[in-house]
Amino acid sequence: MPTTGLDTVIGANTTASDPQGAANHFAKGLECEKAGDRLGAIAHYRQAVDRDPKASHSFRLAFMLDLVGEEDEAMELYLRLVQLPEPHVNALINLAVLHEDRGEMHEAERCLRKVLEAKPNHARARLFMRDVSASKEALYDEGDQRDEAKRKAELDTPVTDFELSVRSRNCLKKMNIRTLRDLLMITKAELLSYKNFGETSLSEIETMLAQRGLRLGEGLDQGYVARAAKEYIDQLAQRVDAGVLSRPVSAMELSVRARRALQLLAVQTIGELAARTEAELMGVKNFGQNSLEEIKRKLADMGLGLRELE
Repeated sequence: MPTTGLDTVIGANTTASDPQGAANHFAKGLECEKAGDRLGAIAHYRQAVDRDPKASHSFRLAFMLDLVGEEDEAMELYLRLVQLPEPHVNALINLAVLHEDRGEMHEAERCLRKVLEAKPNHARARLFMRDVSASKEALYDEGDQRDEAKRKAELDTPVTDFELSVRSRNCLKKMNIRTLRDLLMITKAELLSYKNFGETSLSEIETMLAQRGLRLGEGLDQGYVARAAKEYIDQLAQRVDAGVLSRPVSAMELSVRARRALQLLAVQTIGELAARTEAELMGVKNFGQNSLEEIKRKLADMGLGLRELE
């Protein structure tokens, strides 16, 4: 996460009167976050902003308000942050997500363009931009909207409606794969990594999908993985220091092979890494068991682990 501009005071009519008091409240807010007390964290972050309204305090307050559903106030704070001479990158991305949720696609696109102008290869911004572009196009074409509704209904079809063997259906049920949409969000490597799931079941499922013009993992190409990861990271933030989750994976001092695998998966933060499964990592070319164990050890040292399939 960029740090440029984090010490900038963002309140136009406020004065930084008690930096030490603000720092104390900010630290207490982080403690409340770690304990899962979001409302307590918000109360302390408000005190920090009142005493010293610099960007680092305001962003944390906005982020927590966003998590508890106080979108209007969160947006107001994000808007101040993105108006800095060097806009806060994560504030721009979070603001874009809020705009998208409200159907304000032009505003969401504008926020993401600002990020990509400064950082053309920013993975999260590129993923969200694809989502926004797709949504924007749908708004202008009623025919596309009808097709999308039909597609959604198809994706919500239970996998039990398809002609699959008992073994395949049982494995999918144990993996919590209930609908066709769930099936498109899982990779071949993840299926094969599950106990008792073999090549015969895999072939059966791939044939069924091919008959419908679909394939395993297709949903991951459409930006859904970014949203799923965000939801999982938000859940982790209830029990783990959010500051740890937002740290770059470079801070883990991983081996060259492990770092390259994470680059291929566009994993930039520790939270994004924890949102991945063992199968996703093992599916990367030249990524072996030693690298997997290395990553698991590093995450365990921080009280984290890789996401497990239910």
